[in-house]
Amino acid sequence: MSALRPEENAPARIAEAVLLVVALALGMGGMWMVGYSLEDGLPEGFWTYSIVLAALAFTTHIVLRLRAPYADQVILPAVVLLNSVSMAMVLRLDLSPLDMMVGANAPRHIMWSAIGILLACAIIFVIRDHRSLRRLTYTAMIVGIVLVVLPLVPGLGREINGAQIWIFIGPFSLQPAEFAKIAFAVFFAGYLVANRDTLALAGKKFLGLQLPRLRDLGPILIVWAVSLAVLIGEKDLGTSLLFFGLFVGMLYLATDRVGWIVIGLTMFAAGAVVAWSIFSHVQARVDVWLDPLNPDLYDREFGSSYQIVQGLFGMAHGGMFGAGWGEGYSDRVPFAYSDFIYAALGEELGLTGLLAILLIYLVIVQRGLRHAVGVRDGFGKLLAGGLAFVMALQLFVVVGGITRIIPLTGLTLPFIAQGGSSLLANWIVIALLLRISDAARRPSALPTRGALADPAPAMGGGDAIEVGGAGPVQAGTEAGAGRGTTPDEATQIVRGVDR
Repeated sequence: MSALRPEENAPARIAEAVLLVVALALGMGGMWMVGYSLEDGLPEGFWTYSIVLAALAFTTHIVLRLRAPYADQVILPAVVLLNSVSMAMVLRLDLSPLDMMVGANAPRHIMWSAIGILLACAIIFVIRDHRSLRRLTYTAMIVGIVLVVLPLVPGLGREINGAQIWIFIGPFSLQPAEFAKIAFAVFFAGYLVANRDTLALAGKKFLGLQLPRLRDLGPILIVWAVSLAVLIGEKDLGTSLLFFGLFVGMLYLATDRVGWIVIGLTMFAAGAVVAWSIFSHVQARVDVWLDPLNPDLYDREFGSSYQIVQGLFGMAHGGMFGAGWGEGYSDRVPFAYSDFIYAALGEELGLTGLLAILLIYLVIVQRGLRHAVGVRDGFGKLLAGGLAFVMALQLFVVVGGITRIIPLTGLTLPFIAQGGSSLLANWIVIALLLRISDAARRPSALPTRGALADPAPAMGGGDAIEVGGAGPVQAGTEAGAGRGTTPDEATQIVRGVDR
């Protein structure tokens, strides 16, 4: 049977278009209610922001129809909904009468959102096959390390609010660690897919738990040391946790060994205790976390608990259903448009609104993990799983810090917090997830135009069968590969049919 071309019988993506209309309508409704609550009319810039968001959303929709017609139809509307809700919240804070909300953040927010969405479209156009990124495994490692080190360069980096995680280029500021997480995800995926068999070998048992071999601890020790260096040198607990958690999570995905999770948690806990006992900025974060209502901590000039206390009071004031758009006092929380926008949304939308937002994030993460299972190559599985996991981890760190589950960090809420670096980096993550989802959902008879050729069948002692897109089931040798052949290269995808 002749193979169909990718464009023939491709989905029309009608569901995505309908969901985009719903997402944009909810965001516009939020901006409309903000205006009538604070100004008795449509807020300034309402039509500009609405038209720009709609144009960008449907531009991405068209790009997907042309370049990735089988991509997931839920991820883009979910992200657009988050971006639209954040636009309404940032606009509401701009209209605040309080002096602490100085500056027009809404125009900057829509500008960075537009750049991020256009960048995502460009990535979908340029990267026709996610497997091409595997060639950049060690290049991505170098890029990630350079990005992490940049804030420490004299004259380029600058310390803000106790953390040295920013670089300034002219009038613009960037947080390189946001982009480093993507580079490290590519590196970890490429490294682990090449070494997973070695890392999966079992060592000794401890309390019934199968631990890895001591000789295989090198990679996790190196990443642990880099994470501690970030914590010590840049005073950034959030980024340190993000990098280390990303590696441990992807290591578990690659090997299916719970022992790596136990070792990772133990190492991070030990590093955190050492950092707390030595460094004053870590002690200050822990003190604010444990006793925010202490008058000495609340009133001190630097590193006070004022911000987190105001955020907690605001969420308590919001109750179950919230005070309503523009009806709360969220503008009293410092950095409510960026670091503490989750607390601001909690006051105005209530617990119900916050749970709805968390559910949208959960949908994005679930779709990413689903396509990690469905994609046919090991590199794509690890990359999609890692990107979905890092978004979930960042969400936990941000929400956990604001609600005092864990100490407060400097990370921001993806797609909702105002900030150029976060928006750009997370739209890149979405572009990669959409590209991988296209490969996962594409029928095997429809190769992507310009994609890498399928690997040649292995001449080893086993056959490989793909069952439901969930990964190769090997017969014969463990990897189903001949000598000198990696597991990915040896896996010939044949759905339910023996070669």
